[in-house]
Amino acid sequence: MNWTTPAELKAQVQKLWDRGLLLSTLTGGEEIFPRRLTLKGPDSRQLSDSFSEVRDWIARLSGSAKQYRIVWRSINHRILGANEIPTEIWIDSLDDALGLIGKRREAEQFAALVALTRKCQPALLPWLGKRPLRTLELAEEWPRILEIVTWLQKNPRPGIYLRQIDRPGVHSKFIEGQRGVLGELFDLVLPMEEIDTTATGAGGFCRRYGFRDKPLRVRFRILDSKLAQLQTETDQDITVTQATFAKLEIAVRRVFITENEINFLAFPEVPQAMVIFGAGYGFENFSGVDWLHGRKIYYWGDIDTHGFAILNQFRGFFPHAASFLMDQQTFLEHQALWGAEPSPETGILTRLTTEESALYLQLRMNELGGQLRLEQEKIGFEWLVESLQTLDMKGME
Repeated sequence: MNWTTPAELKAQVQKLWDRGLLLSTLTGGEEIFPRRLTLKGPDSRQLSDSFSEVRDWIARLSGSAKQYRIVWRSINHRILGANEIPTEIWIDSLDDALGLIGKRREAEQFAALVALTRKCQPALLPWLGKRPLRTLELAEEWPRILEIVTWLQKNPRPGIYLRQIDRPGVHSKFIEGQRGVLGELFDLVLPMEEIDTTATGAGGFCRRYGFRDKPLRVRFRILDSKLAQLQTETDQDITVTQATFAKLEIAVRRVFITENEINFLAFPEVPQAMVIFGAGYGFENFSGVDWLHGRKIYYWGDIDTHGFAILNQFRGFFPHAASFLMDQQTFLEHQALWGAEPSPETGILTRLTTEESALYLQLRMNELGGQLRLEQEKIGFEWLVESLQTLDMKGME
């Protein structure tokens, strides 16, 4: 019979817990008790046809009624006579609801967190009411979280690295691991003028709240010994901050960017040129380097849908950039080294040339085979050298 069981009543209350409604009442949220639960019982025909089953059903409901209240209804049946049938089930209090699903200990723990927050940071109580289960997950760390919030209130936009926050038990890894929660809490307690609202997401955490960010870095190699930046006879493999790189004004005419470290290290000598080790979809370390706009830039990525998506994004910073070794001839010549691309890009890329768009479409539509790709490091070194010579013969500017 499809009649409500004690387990189903418990499941209804468990859903209230899972939605955070039970704990939110401890923060001053909406009072939800007494609360009527959904109850489906026998109809008059079933009372006659299945009386023993009805009696067992009533016994099971009555035997589990320690945390809920049954409202009974008297019915007069033409055969069975007068009988009392459960017609409503009510949970009268939060304590009864917690007892039914075995959550009294967790509620006591949450109440303690609410009391601590009310004492230290009452402005955060709405957050606890909105996300009580997340608060419980953070129970062990919550005192430190409140301490960090209080510290930043007293030291807005501190202009230091996270590592420099000198509080017991607080370290940069802890803050970085809780950036999402801390950001929501900071936004509740800090004045708007102390928040840089243009900085968003995990990557914008430090700038949003006035901490110093780790400097972006650029790694590059000079491919022409005449343009050596260091007065040594060693390989010119150099890493500098983005701010330093932006001021170097290196006297090269050509700049190659590759996403593979081995390609970066093995890139051959090229007159008046340099190679930069790329960063996938992140180009913030190049975006502020004005002198690059006056150089011929070649981007070398994988020949797959994501490689073209990265090229498309890169042209958002440097529209004049050309692709290098990302053409159909290179792809077909290395057929024996093709691999499979696990999760192809499917978007419309608006910054590709006609030839690049055609190859991207072939890869996206699997016209050459299923989810094919050619990783840049699999392209033969001699093919690279010959392609560079071809560029020289074209008289690059």
